[in-house]
Amino acid sequence: MKIKFLIVIFCLFCQIGLAQNEVVYHVFQRSFFDSDGDENGDLKGMREKLDYLQDLGVTTILLTPLYVSDFYHNYFADDFENIDPEYGSMKDYIDLVKEVHRRKMKIYQDVEMQYVSGNHPWFKDSFENPKSEYSKFVVYNDAENKKPWYFFDVPEFTTYDNAKHKIIVVNMKEQAVKEYTLKVLKSWVDPNNDGKFDDGVDGFRLDHMMDNLDNANRLTGLFSDFWTPVLTQLKAVNPKLKIVAEQANWNSFGHDYFEKGNVDYVFAFRLKFAINSFEKEKIIKAADSTFNYNPSGKNQFVFLENHDTKRFASEPGMTLEKEKVAAAIQLLIGGIPSIYYGQEIGMNGQQQQFGMTDGNDIPVREAFDWYANGEGKGVAEWYKNTGVWWDKRNSQANDGISFEEQQKDPESLFNFYRSLIKLRKKYTGLHRGSYRNIPNDNPSVLTFERFNARKKIIVSINLSDREQVFETIPNNPAKVVFGGNYLKNLNDGKKAIAPYGVIVVYEGN
Repeated sequence: MKIKFLIVIFCLFCQIGLAQNEVVYHVFQRSFFDSDGDENGDLKGMREKLDYLQDLGVTTILLTPLYVSDFYHNYFADDFENIDPEYGSMKDYIDLVKEVHRRKMKIYQDVEMQYVSGNHPWFKDSFENPKSEYSKFVVYNDAENKKPWYFFDVPEFTTYDNAKHKIIVVNMKEQAVKEYTLKVLKSWVDPNNDGKFDDGVDGFRLDHMMDNLDNANRLTGLFSDFWTPVLTQLKAVNPKLKIVAEQANWNSFGHDYFEKGNVDYVFAFRLKFAINSFEKEKIIKAADSTFNYNPSGKNQFVFLENHDTKRFASEPGMTLEKEKVAAAIQLLIGGIPSIYYGQEIGMNGQQQQFGMTDGNDIPVREAFDWYANGEGKGVAEWYKNTGVWWDKRNSQANDGISFEEQQKDPESLFNFYRSLIKLRKKYTGLHRGSYRNIPNDNPSVLTFERFNARKKIIVSINLSDREQVFETIPNNPAKVVFGGNYLKNLNDGKKAIAPYGVIVVYEGN
């Protein structure tokens, strides 16, 4: 009995360690790699580029929604049960998932079940038809079903191709909607229902998850009434399934999602904003709240950018050196790092105001830049010649921001990411260890440690463009496992860290 108990504990520890060792690649697949020449990134394209992702060090792929939608980003479904044909077929999807699993990687799907498009059967059949079987599946403001509750009370949205489409709020208080949501999500977890999960998704990202939907005080208590029962039943199908919630309030640390929403991970928004600032005290405060107050077994996705934010390379005053510093903080400080596609090569982009259109977000969702000249097999420029977002696109030929240009350059951003991810995997303290700030008297040097049992990793990062003297740099250079080139001996016997330097020290018994 005692041996059985120890085996269970050991296996649980291994699962936690594996989760901590995740490096997520958040990909807007329409813009990643096109396998068939129609300029839309697709599922076969994702499969073709698994070697690239593994070489980078990625363990987990997070896809944006796959289901059929009127919208290019697929967030508002016409049909939750079928894949957008521009991405491929269900066979293409299953082939991708099985190959991901064969490589000992994982795959997550992004879903948003709270809204449907105007072409979804629930709305089409129930609009002006109170007797419809779907009459209670979406929210109406009148008994005749003539006044639907539109997303953000906007009756119509203009898409980048100048089409007009509606978005309607789903009635998440309706039992049939809850049952349908569970059915759909189950079908992605175990598509052939054989209980093996080799063809099933490993986790879900729940977009815009809220307890009080859109703070409208109409659909309230959703954590307890909707999400907790759905997710509990879903995890009964596959207990290893992981749920990532996107907090609607980006100023939140997300602890209420752990306590009430039955999710495993949330996004470290506050830490992202602190890293953007390059201010030591802001980073320390955000890191402390991000890592030291999570319930056991819960964690945070640490990120610098995503499909809804400005590209980090486009932050004011950004340089290659600062991008490397931010990457070091993201990958070494704790949590589960999530890299947005193209972040690793420094792709640029920020949202624009081109009028009332979803084309405003295309600049942060441009085609991955595979080639120096911007042209070649697989380039996914689905938005070519569709508007000002194309005319003013960020990608330019021979600008140094492409995989081809950076692949063989040892000083490139790509190879810096690759090196740090290797380092993170090599030292268990960096992916399993707890986080603790190390105080020092230099306002420009961030120091923290990651510790596990008798092993400790000390990370020192110069947040400034000037050399900084720093007392706690070790005397034993053999313990420096990364960034020895940033370490400088001064004439008075003291040591200094170079501008935007990153030094990692291993102290293990």
